[in-house]
Amino acid sequence: QVQLVESGGGLVQPGGSLRLSCAASGSIFSINAMGWYRQAPGKQRELVASITTGGITNYVGSVKGRFTISRDNAKNTVYLQMNSLKPEDTAVYYCNLHYYINDMNYWGKGTLVTVSS
Repeated sequence: QVQLVESGGGLVQPGGSLRLSCAASGSIFSINAMGWYRQAPGKQRELVASITTGGITNYVGSVKGRFTISRDNAKNTVYLQMNSLKPEDTAVYYCNLHYYINDMNYWGKGTLVTVSS
């Protein structure tokens, strides 16, 4: 059983910053990818950023240069540093853990990020 617990969401003004954290617990395979997805009202869930155990990162184009994903493998924790936030970044952000070995995905419950003045 895998559990993902997110923290760090909230209300921020445009141009501000937030840092999201997600801690995974349970039976964690060492080879995996962790990432963040988001879903805005009326839109489909989209990948924001991901990072493999080896540190390979991937970002959606709209956040490149503004968001940075990182992870602490010893703590099974992934972070998303979000800078220069825009109103269009407003969404529920979900943590994801993906196992390559069996193509399984696990999800956190989500944390709301609101960018508004």
